[in-house]
Amino acid sequence: MPRPAHRFQSLPPYPLAHVPIRKRELLQRGVDVIDLGAGDADLAPPAAAIAAMRDALDVPTMHRYGFGLGHFPFREAISAWMQRRFGLAFDPVTEICPLIGSKEGITHLALAYLERGDVAIVPEPGYLAYLGGTLLGEATAYPYPLRPRTKFLVELDEVPEQVLQRTKLLYLNYPNNPTAAVAPRDYLERVVRTCRERDILLVYDNAYSELAFDGYVPPSIFEIPGAREVAVEFHSLSKTYNMTGWRQGWAVGNPTVIAALSKVKSFVDTGSFMAIQAAGVAALESWAEFVPGNVAVFRERRDAAVAAFREAGFACEVPRASMYLWVPLPEGVSSRAFSDRLMDEEGVITLAGASFGAGGEGFFRISFIVPPERMAEAARRAGRVLASMTGEDSLAAARA
Repeated sequence: MPRPAHRFQSLPPYPLAHVPIRKRELLQRGVDVIDLGAGDADLAPPAAAIAAMRDALDVPTMHRYGFGLGHFPFREAISAWMQRRFGLAFDPVTEICPLIGSKEGITHLALAYLERGDVAIVPEPGYLAYLGGTLLGEATAYPYPLRPRTKFLVELDEVPEQVLQRTKLLYLNYPNNPTAAVAPRDYLERVVRTCRERDILLVYDNAYSELAFDGYVPPSIFEIPGAREVAVEFHSLSKTYNMTGWRQGWAVGNPTVIAALSKVKSFVDTGSFMAIQAAGVAALESWAEFVPGNVAVFRERRDAAVAAFREAGFACEVPRASMYLWVPLPEGVSSRAFSDRLMDEEGVITLAGASFGAGGEGFFRISFIVPPERMAEAARRAGRVLASMTGEDSLAAARA
């Protein structure tokens, strides 16, 4: 057998790849598993989306190739939603590209723009699609560590000049996965200004735009003046509508960028199942009715998670958006060792910060994907593991 290409060998292990197998093993052993790993909530999609899918299945033309154009009402629904949600107008033909989930579009965009010698600035910790697209494009990834010091923001003035000179893509994701950080408007204005000055394509992953709390309303990058010249934005039905398995999303931006992404996709896929696109229309049209109640469930889970993990001995900030808690560990406690022991000894699945890249060391991520009572039980178990790893159990026993 021939050896895999260098670009394949450069890919790191995917952080969730081993979890389903380990989870199955634990369940077969009778372990009470609490899975807080993937951002995959145990909640139902909009009833309207399910009904639209059922109806579409009876339409013969829905079962044919969609190609790049796809189910045109889905493009129109995206355009209408962008106008309704952000007050922004986008042409449904030239400025919107339906995707088989935003993940594939983010990865494929890199193949249109990156080549050897180019640099992409990749937040670390971050969604590994950013790194994957960069490496498959045979470019160089410059990892920027997201740390509390900068409020988990990518500060471009800290990137070396020789790196900026070679940078073609900048990946940003706010509200952020995994840190749950949000980006102030003045920060976004600075980033757009720098990208315009340096001719950098800003890849703005806005998958969590609708999961926000306490009055915070995440913006589109296109609300920032000048962004249309340098940015492309990605959205997804996955988190907003509990439709992770449906694989439906879109990219929006100026016609040049959308045409490049569409051309790459024309060589690798023929569009998603059009019945799912019809369901996507129904989901977007149910936004005003469905999303507030769904967000209320996540807010309840957020509050329960913060309270429970604080009580268990962890320091937790209250996130203003996303579906994650980014929990710091005491100095000297390895995030991989902690997450592995928590899974093996207590049946609680989390993601180690280091699995998102070296910049994530010192933290672990939990997802708000189980009810509050299960979240509280997971926190109690996590507290036991933390006490064992830091010697607090032994200290308490000695004092007794």
